[in-house]
Amino acid sequence: MSKVYSVIMAGGIGSRFWPMSTEQTPKQFHDVLGTGKSLLQSTVDRLLNISSINEVLIVTSDSYKELIIAQLPTLPVENILCEPERKNTAPCIAYAAKFIQERCNDAKMIVAPADHIILNESEFVATINKALATADGNKLVTLGIQPSRPDTGYGYIQYFKEDMNNTRDVRPVKLFTEKPNLELAKSFIESGDYLWNSGIFIWSVDSILRSFKELLPNIYTLFDATNSVANEIETVYDKCESISVDYGIMEAAKNVEVVLSDFAWSDLGTWGSLYTHIPHDSNQNAKDGSDVALFNCNSSIVKQMNKNKPTIVRGLENFIVVDNSNALLICPKDEEQEIKTMLKESGF
Repeated sequence: MSKVYSVIMAGGIGSRFWPMSTEQTPKQFHDVLGTGKSLLQSTVDRLLNISSINEVLIVTSDSYKELIIAQLPTLPVENILCEPERKNTAPCIAYAAKFIQERCNDAKMIVAPADHIILNESEFVATINKALATADGNKLVTLGIQPSRPDTGYGYIQYFKEDMNNTRDVRPVKLFTEKPNLELAKSFIESGDYLWNSGIFIWSVDSILRSFKELLPNIYTLFDATNSVANEIETVYDKCESISVDYGIMEAAKNVEVVLSDFAWSDLGTWGSLYTHIPHDSNQNAKDGSDVALFNCNSSIVKQMNKNKPTIVRGLENFIVVDNSNALLICPKDEEQEIKTMLKESGF
């Protein structure tokens, strides 16, 4: 069998999770669910069911290297691939693919974000193994999540309903769509042939590098010219375009298949997504904090990050309230997609 490398993308800031997630300490380094492990640690533990620790790679920003060393002390330091600057997911994945090729030319890759929640880990492992078996030849495989609601915070994957692969759970991809408006999302759910885009990919190193050569030749040429990509990454990134792998590769490729997946997944992109994973009271409020009292509140999430700081909230419906030692956020849940914009415009 080919070696399987697990590539974890851990360089994002998670702006929509402010004020818990900041540029100095993004959400992937926090114990968001109170499990005793950060999201990054949980992601690594999950993938150790498939890859050994020597085949786990973390692609991240230079500024997070010490955080990763502290949280993952058994990870070889050379497996932390530091990006000189953020250039979106295509250069990130090309970096990891070239690094793996230098070690093992016939390896397969799993590419996963560091900040997702997956509650059914046994089903996740079974789904990944199915995807690895599918990712033979030149196929690019992604995992699509069975949608439970018309969520406007996710991208969508449309697949061909015809069972061209003689298997119920693996289908050729017809179309990728970025975050739709609510009416479009409702039509996707009603059609029955759309899945949420998980952002988790499985392919061979050879397949993804060939796809770069065909569809993003400038990026491919930059990485292909290196003798030791980790030592030459500053020069390469300086010349790389910033583009996502979804837009640059997946939307244009003709050899993409999706595994229909259902393993209790959330990309944990917003406070509203965390709301669904915290126990609710009789008024559908989710609160997290040692001294939080709610009065006449409904369908709200209140997170008090300061221990032993009494917090009283009254009269809110469908709101987000987050308080830590440095900042306070109060925002309607249905406007949470604007947190990133508000943070930028406020200059905080």
